[in-house]
Amino acid sequence: MAHWVSDNDGSDSFEWDSDGNGEEAASFNAAGAGPSALSDANTDDPGPSTRVANGNGKTGPSAYLVQKYMDMGFTKEIVLKAMKDNGDNGADSLVELLLTYQELGNDLKVDNGFASGCVPQTVDDSDDDDILGNWDDEDAGGRSTRVANSGDDSGDEDFLHEMSHKDDKIDSLVKMGFPEDEAALAITRCGLDASISVLVDSIYASQTAGDGYCGNLSDYEDNSYGGINKGRFMDGNKKKRKRYGGQAQGSRGPLDGSADEPMPLPNPMVGFSLPDQWPRPVNRDLPSQAMGPPYFYYENVALAPKGVWTIISRFLYDIQPEFVDSKYFCAAARKRGYIHNLPLDNRSPLLPKPPRTISAAFPRTKRWWPSWDPRQQFNCLQTCVSSAKLLEKIRVTLTNSSDPPPPRVQKLVLEECRKWNLAWVGLNKVAPLEPDEMEFLLGFPKDHTRGISRTERFRSLGNSFQVDTVAYHLSVLKDMYPQGMNVLSLFSGIGGAEVALHRLGIHMKTVISVEKSEVNRTILRSWWDQTQTGTLIEINDVQTLTSERIETYIRRIGGFDLVIGGSPCNNLAGSNRHHRNGLEGEHSSLFFQYVRILESVKSIQRL
Repeated sequence: MAHWVSDNDGSDSFEWDSDGNGEEAASFNAAGAGPSALSDANTDDPGPSTRVANGNGKTGPSAYLVQKYMDMGFTKEIVLKAMKDNGDNGADSLVELLLTYQELGNDLKVDNGFASGCVPQTVDDSDDDDILGNWDDEDAGGRSTRVANSGDDSGDEDFLHEMSHKDDKIDSLVKMGFPEDEAALAITRCGLDASISVLVDSIYASQTAGDGYCGNLSDYEDNSYGGINKGRFMDGNKKKRKRYGGQAQGSRGPLDGSADEPMPLPNPMVGFSLPDQWPRPVNRDLPSQAMGPPYFYYENVALAPKGVWTIISRFLYDIQPEFVDSKYFCAAARKRGYIHNLPLDNRSPLLPKPPRTISAAFPRTKRWWPSWDPRQQFNCLQTCVSSAKLLEKIRVTLTNSSDPPPPRVQKLVLEECRKWNLAWVGLNKVAPLEPDEMEFLLGFPKDHTRGISRTERFRSLGNSFQVDTVAYHLSVLKDMYPQGMNVLSLFSGIGGAEVALHRLGIHMKTVISVEKSEVNRTILRSWWDQTQTGTLIEINDVQTLTSERIETYIRRIGGFDLVIGGSPCNNLAGSNRHHRNGLEGEHSSLFFQYVRILESVKSIQRL
């Protein structure tokens, strides 16, 4: 019989976000079911009110905040409209509205001083397949037209014009020497109407984000989220280098985070080895302080701001990161960095191996897949999906085009399909993935996240491990712990590490799971009760796991064999438009809690 114990000390109002960059969601059934509208906007996020009282006692937009958001690249009309519709929901909700309205672009019209448009719908689990029947579009003259009517091509003309304008700006930035992905990200961040100079400034800002600190983790044990004593980072720099034997392999810049170049990422991103391939030589000498047991395993997004992985490596004993794209394990990309002290020999994959192409994973899509769509795999799975409005625009555009469509139309449609991981489910009809299909691609059992709202399922899965990738690295532990192991799981999410160990056949005697989200804890607890016989102890706040508490657990269970987890990537992911500020960010700074706890475990177990 499985056991679980709750050691929660506080509320669970905070939810991790991820590296997805969408605002609205729609559903997809691989068998060909039609889209239904979803929205990923969180109107319950905490934040200061964006409205102030006027002389009549009524609330109105704050002039200071209007200017603040205009400085971010939003037009005044969009800012005023978003503030009006947002009410008192807070700053995070306002930003979501601003981004949504900016994406709608010409679909918003000026009316009495405000841009008129559709507020993103709140997501629920009801059947909303009829949303397209209530959706109106407007042409340049402000005339309301039914987009579903294929006789009116104003919708696809607007779509093509908007995409062409974006394409031209990307081309201009690429000719100036900027990478195409950074150019596209800057346009998403600043808006399509932003000038080239504003876009250039945005790219430079993103490239420099994440520079500038390192230090002693004992300073952070009792701090609140984001409450880092930055003044002490630099003091610990030389001490860290001496303690762990210099800088990380693969990084040749200064270890204070101010290097001009980021830690180089391998291309292809295959890690130290892949299943069924001869392992390539890896010069990986671990310092004595890093040797296991206990073993540790840390994960985060590979494409972090400059200097971040240098800092992460430094604080984890200067171990060389293993960068892996999960497209070598499944039919979806997921570029991640892993720092661990696990052995590299005798790795083995999970069996049966998952399909590595879209057509093999979802055979029913082959009937509708056009010859001009060359995709074999999905891009990184996100926490949200495309809007139903975009799906309908694509359908109408293709319906009004020749067969095959002109190269320009093909290019624009493929850009959206790649961005939102859209699959072909009918004639000229695309739709995003369903949660159960995301579970399959990520290596979770069927219905692992079922029982919570669709929005929460997308969010939880978008933040999770890719189980097959992680299991391949952890497989070396199977022969080392035939009687089972004790695991400290930090930032557990929906239990990707636990599912990986279970699928490897490794018995988990005790797992102490630290996870802030009540939804995620519910998912893990439900799975644990159905599959495990060990003890699950749950903690809801990583900052309450003090050294004294860790020592108590170690004395109770005899020590930890594995410390595993990946701290939030909110301030690291490229899609985090206005807060991609590296490990200094409110959420991503929790990495230092991982280091603090790991060092505490190793110190106590050395006694």
